[in-house]
Amino acid sequence: MKPIQKDAVQQRLESLAHQELYLHLEMTTGAYAAHFDETKHPAATFITNARVRYAQGSISGSGPFRVGLKMPEGWVYSEGLTHYAEEDPDRLILAGHDAQGKLVVALQLGREPF
Repeated sequence: MKPIQKDAVQQRLESLAHQELYLHLEMTTGAYAAHFDETKHPAATFITNARVRYAQGSISGSGPFRVGLKMPEGWVYSEGLTHYAEEDPDRLILAGHDAQGKLVVALQLGREPF
C-alpha cells in the first residue's frame, strides 16, 4: 500500500459509481486494547460483502482523508484513511493506519466479494 493520492482515489471512486459492488468496512480503536490498558475504550465496526450502489463518491481532506459514498437511501462515510492499493482496477482498497502502523480503518469496494 502507498500513501493516498487524492486525485487517483477520486478517479477510482468515479469509475466504480453506478455499479453493484461489494463493500467491506471496518474500524477499530483496538477492540482488545482494554485487556492491556483499562483506560482505553474498546470500539470496533465490521461489515463485509454488503451490496451497495452509489451515485456519487468523493474523497476530501488533506490527510488523513474522508470518503463518502452517496446512495439512494443514505450515505456510507469513512474517515481516517491514509493509504490505498492501486494494483487491481476492479477493487478500491483504502486503509487508515495509526502512528505505529496499525490498521485503524479500512474501506474496500469491489465487483467480487471479499
